[in-house]
Amino acid sequence: METASVLVSLVVLSTVLGLVWRARTGRIKRTPTTSETVASEEHRIVIDGVAPFGSRVTLLQFSTAACAICPTVHTQLSALAAELDDGTGSVVHVEVDVTSRPELASRFNLLQSPTTFILDGNDELHARIGGAPKINDLRAELGRMLTPALV
Repeated sequence: METASVLVSLVVLSTVLGLVWRARTGRIKRTPTTSETVASEEHRIVIDGVAPFGSRVTLLQFSTAACAICPTVHTQLSALAAELDDGTGSVVHVEVDVTSRPELASRFNLLQSPTTFILDGNDELHARIGGAPKINDLRAELGRMLTPALV
């Protein structure tokens, strides 16, 4: 009887942890910005040997060779960037394989693959997404970034 209660407890705990993980995966986590961080060069994302970033928004996807969902995410992000780009490279999708560049995983605290950074036109981190992004949420976030601020 005691063994059965331990097994039931483990199943319940596993289910709760799985639901929490699932709810957090793919969500946009905005980076807080202050006047100090905006003015600081150290908050810019610069990676040697990577294609040029977009003039307004960059979707920077970190992937690994063993990631099963990374090719699908690559296709989705590339299509979204192409859809929102005005033809001048204002919105760009860049993918970096961290399999051969583990220093980047450490530097940017990448805990899962894929992880996508949303960078603004100054190459500063606006938000990050762990796992496969929820495309409708991402589209809304990019819409906010690309809409000119009303003065």
